[in-house]
Amino acid sequence: MLLLTLLAIGGVTYLILRRSVAPLTRTPIWLLWLVVMAPPVIWSGWMLVVGSERPPLLFLLLPFVVSTLLYFWLIQRGRRDANSPAGSSAARPQQASLSVERSPAASGSERDAPAPKLLDRDEEARLRHCFPWHVYYLQGIEQQAQAVLCRGKLRATPEVADKTVRENVAQQFGERFWVIFQPGPKNQPLFALVPNARAQAGARAERLVRPGLAGGLLLASAIAATWFGAGLAGVTPQALQQRPTALLQGVPYALALVGVLGAGELSHYGLARAYRLRASLPYFIPFPVVGTVGAFAQLRSPLPHRQALFDVAIAGPLVSLLVALPVLIGGLAASSTVPLSVEASLFRLDALDPRGSLLLTAASKLALGEALGPDQAIDLAPVGLAGYIGVVVAVLKLMPVGRLDGGHIVHAMYGQRSAIAIGQVVQLLVLALAFLDPGFLVWAIALLFIPTIDEPALNDVSPLDDKRDALGLLALALLACIVLPAPEALLQAWNL
Repeated sequence: MLLLTLLAIGGVTYLILRRSVAPLTRTPIWLLWLVVMAPPVIWSGWMLVVGSERPPLLFLLLPFVVSTLLYFWLIQRGRRDANSPAGSSAARPQQASLSVERSPAASGSERDAPAPKLLDRDEEARLRHCFPWHVYYLQGIEQQAQAVLCRGKLRATPEVADKTVRENVAQQFGERFWVIFQPGPKNQPLFALVPNARAQAGARAERLVRPGLAGGLLLASAIAATWFGAGLAGVTPQALQQRPTALLQGVPYALALVGVLGAGELSHYGLARAYRLRASLPYFIPFPVVGTVGAFAQLRSPLPHRQALFDVAIAGPLVSLLVALPVLIGGLAASSTVPLSVEASLFRLDALDPRGSLLLTAASKLALGEALGPDQAIDLAPVGLAGYIGVVVAVLKLMPVGRLDGGHIVHAMYGQRSAIAIGQVVQLLVLALAFLDPGFLVWAIALLFIPTIDEPALNDVSPLDDKRDALGLLALALLACIVLPAPEALLQAWNL
């Protein structure tokens, strides 16, 4: 069981690093993954050799501290766009599409030589005419290694200024530059022109929609989930040899799991296509322990504004929860109760203690009613496990940290700088929560290794409307209801 848990942690960690960290650094993801997984492997080795005896505090802290320091050092060493404007995120929107590649074989003299200007004198004069004084009063142009920063004073609404300048730049320079509208110092936004590497190279559009690959991974995940679900239903290998149709007992679990996890990614894909963004179909990740650890969709276009950033981000976890909660409640209704023991916890699926989550407590009481008492835990049925996994994955995505969906949501609501601060606070809060409930330790470690910086939208100045702000607050409140335990007064009222 310990090995299976370690494999599950490793798979989820690799997926997080692949999606959140890969665009930020040239350090190989496999190396970062080894560094992140070193503490869990060391601690697991202690459990295998010594047993359940509590290890010394230094043994717990030293691998974690060393791994953390080495992890961030490796990220900084391979940081992309090292020559971009210091302290400015304007040169890093959707780095997979906008970054300017540098040759690793460049000689020292080439690296020390001043970078050529992106615009000559005539082009700079043409650029100045792209800023009407009554829309954006241009005060200065600063050419840097990988961006042209245009600073001035905003004279119109952010939407009008962004649309006007963007159209003028496109008229003068075509698709040569991405135009990024970013918050600047003293509450004065600035424009940044970042070279469009894809347009400059004349590269043919990458084929992202690969139905064969997506379908093959979906089929592999469904087969793995069916096999695992059959095992949960009590089907043994000997029974399968005698009666192969017994494998069908795992189909309800497989349908529930694939449906719950696929719904969120399909909603991401649908919203991305609605905004005419280049996005791949969802690719499932087969995993023998539970069937699949989820799916991911690749986005290869910069998001046009914070509204699009919000819509694409919030669609996934909300749709996942809308599908997962009915599945979870139905699975809880089919589950049985067991005596509450000291081993019962929020993460023990054969002795689940729902009191550690307000939402799970409400769902359990709704499904089981009086059958669930104060001295009882829950032995989850297979379909209930599928719904539970869906809720856990949605909660992880809703965490307001960096490039997770929750990080995109708070970025769209409060801006990039505030989102970075919120992400750092959340990392510390989850780490503190892990000291109260060791089950959150894996979450705390995973979140701690996710960079809190998020890539900006092309128009990162225009705020959200009130409806989106309210929906974002609702999503964060739902996250709190899932993560925080049920209050004692409510447990007494429900006889739990």
